[in-house]
Amino acid sequence: MFIRAATANDLHDIAQLHAKSWQENYTEVLSSDYLAHRVIEERTQLWADRLTAPSDNQLVLIAQLNGVFSGFICVFGDKHPQFGSIIDNLHVTSDAKGKGIGTQLLSSAAKWVHTHYKDLGVYLEVLECNPKAIGFYEALGGQKRSEGYWHTPCGNKAKEFIYTWKGPSTLIR
Repeated sequence: MFIRAATANDLHDIAQLHAKSWQENYTEVLSSDYLAHRVIEERTQLWADRLTAPSDNQLVLIAQLNGVFSGFICVFGDKHPQFGSIIDNLHVTSDAKGKGIGTQLLSSAAKWVHTHYKDLGVYLEVLECNPKAIGFYEALGGQKRSEGYWHTPCGNKAKEFIYTWKGPSTLIR
């Protein structure tokens, strides 16, 4: 497995995987029209913005397995006054799940957070309708701290949880 910083050349792979992940995991909370017609365009625009004009506190990494794009992670340092740095996205291709890619992406991002924001915690938001992701985060020591609602791009409301880690060092493997 090879992990490296994402570049604008990775835009297509990242946007496609982000959209596909939503199509596979969020059918309960996102409209079929949105998933069929708008998700790829919106995810492409989001990643074009993030990869061409990154904020100072942003890190995007991609993972390759045998030279093939297999997943990505995006983290924003010092995003929340109480919870710290946010793991904003973590997605692994379906055929690469279960091979340690998500764990290694989290570990690599945690090393960056530890270098730049080590006195802060780490957190992420995960939808209730994604029990596999919840199980993964709990297996890595994530603790559910609060819950709320995500107002989806198609106008729905989805229950979400905030999972936290005391600091980035708890995610470094």
